Amino acid sequence: MITLVKKSVITAAGKGSRMKYITSVLPKALLPLFTREDGKFVMRPIVDLIIDSLTSVGVERHCIVVGNHGRLLVDYLSERGVTFVTQHIPKGFGDAVLRAEDFVGRDPFFVHADDGVLTGGYSESSALFDEINPDAVLLVRRVTNPHRYGIVQVIDKGNYKTHRLFQVKDAEEKPKDPKSDLAISAVYVFSWKIMSALKKVEVKDGELELTYGIKELIDDGGEVYALLLEKERWLNVGDPDNYFKALEYTYKGSELR
Repeated sequence: MITLVKKSVITAAGKGSRMKYITSVLPKALLPLFTREDGKFVMRPIVDLIIDSLTSVGVERHCIVVGNHGRLLVDYLSERGVTFVTQHIPKGFGDAVLRAEDFVGRDPFFVHADDGVLTGGYSESSALFDEINPDAVLLVRRVTNPHRYGIVQVIDKGNYKTHRLFQVKDAEEKPKDPKSDLAISAVYVFSWKIMSALKKVEVKDGELELTYGIKELIDDGGEVYALLLEKERWLNVGDPDNYFKALEYTYKGSELR
């Protein structure tokens, strides 16, 4: 697949505290889900499914941001040609992305959290970025509890392929008074300018959230677009309830795309 977006940054530096006790010995990115090989069920770590999903849309180089206890993850992926950088102090999702600045350079790239994988939407976000060359493409979904997420305010721009297309006018992390119910999913496509935006943010609460950088990008006049996820699901391994649902979904044989 020919695409401008040939790099990805996968953040895997979190402690996974909601999945204790297993994540005290096993990185969250190594938690397995079901998939099929040769017609039989196997269990593969979610980081494999993330890398496969990104590779399928043309990504060729992957950088994984690990914490100080990421040795198992490094060992597991040692023969996959993956670049590793370390976030020594957990200072937020945005700070983790910023650790990969040298890897990104001036190229566009995917950002993907390690606690889930989408069942679709990767190809559409990459294609939209290729077509209009914005500063960011987000994947958003409607939620019933928007105060728990990064939320965007948007202008409806019609349809792009099979998804509703929005231009993003503002973004806010875990708002007390949400202006919409559109939550940002943890898969993004960015131009290199997100790094400059993140470095401009004044951190007030000790953590640099990626949403702060998106807002800074917009406030600086950057173009940010979003595609609405409706049929796609986020298979979440970040907490026991959602992990069980993700296992159930993949055991039933549903394919990622």
